[in-house]
Amino acid sequence: MNQKLQSEDIDTLYEAVSCIETKEEFYNFFEDLCTITELQSLAHRFTVAKMLSDGYTYQDISDKTGASTATISRINKCLGYGADGYSVILSRMKKK
Repeated sequence: MNQKLQSEDIDTLYEAVSCIETKEEFYNFFEDLCTITELQSLAHRFTVAKMLSDGYTYQDISDKTGASTATISRINKCLGYGADGYSVILSRMKKK
């Protein structure tokens, strides 16, 4: 966990997210919390992470998502050297 990001506000946000029980609640909460562009950006980054995890090349990802190689590289760095946030969730999703 990045200590620089830890704050009472972020802790409260994470606690709120952990209280969500249904997909509809996720949709409603994030629709209220984020702008459409922010939500699309989050989904876009996660799609790139999933594609990297599935073995797609940078070129394939760029062609299919429109993501820049800089964005893909940043996400790939997180997958390899980050806090394992993407990896844990992607692993759990594959088990479902």
